[in-house]
Amino acid sequence: MTLLDSIILGIIEGFTEFLPISSTGHLIVASQFLGIDQTAVTKAYQVIIQFGAILAVVLNYRDKFSIEKIDLWTKVFLAFIPIGAVGFLFADHIKELFSIKIVAIMFILGGIAFLIVEKFFIHEGKDTIDDIENVSLKQAMIIGFAQIFALIPGTSRAGSTIIGALLVGLSRKASAEFSFLLAFPVMSAVTVYDLLKHYNEFSSENLTALLVGFVVSFFVAFLTIKLFLKFLNNFTFVSFGIYRIIFGVLLLLMFVK
Repeated sequence: MTLLDSIILGIIEGFTEFLPISSTGHLIVASQFLGIDQTAVTKAYQVIIQFGAILAVVLNYRDKFSIEKIDLWTKVFLAFIPIGAVGFLFADHIKELFSIKIVAIMFILGGIAFLIVEKFFIHEGKDTIDDIENVSLKQAMIIGFAQIFALIPGTSRAGSTIIGALLVGLSRKASAEFSFLLAFPVMSAVTVYDLLKHYNEFSSENLTALLVGFVVSFFVAFLTIKLFLKFLNNFTFVSFGIYRIIFGVLLLLMFVK
């Protein structure tokens, strides 16, 4: 992997991690275009630069990372338990699912899901939760179970959690913000796991590329979070649903025989 490859993947990761369009799916497709084989090291690299994007959450929401917010983090970690348990038990089987065909299909299904949710289930009003600190334990747990779908490549961790949050009564903005915070324990756990599993496979050249991708991912993600929230003040998730469907169809046409 060259430094240019690392920069490109870092930009893609930082931009897509918090949007409901599957960062993993885009990284897989970008790797195909760049001619980067999906080896164990490459997959670990993709996970680790995702953690760079996650650290952007810490900077954007540093007021939430304090002992005074223990109630909020109790809910966040409760929501983390389902994917943490399933991901740990079936990690090797999940990585075997990585293919362009599965990514494409899940892009399309996820896009349809967003269009359905926006059409029939979203009615923001006075009962809608707009502050993530008002999320109940039950709502957090339901969002956590929705996040399990993100283990299928192309589904999108952000997409599955946002849909789950919308369905239990959170506003679009609050759904995105809870998804941001929930990414922290999820990607922290996955990053540590992959580092411990593959640390001896990274050469000094790979470590340089990893560091560059990590830094690029962090800064792009920081800006994307701010722009995404501004977008949600005026627009719905319909455009993301349409994009997912179009992107998924193009993948099927271009790569699946």
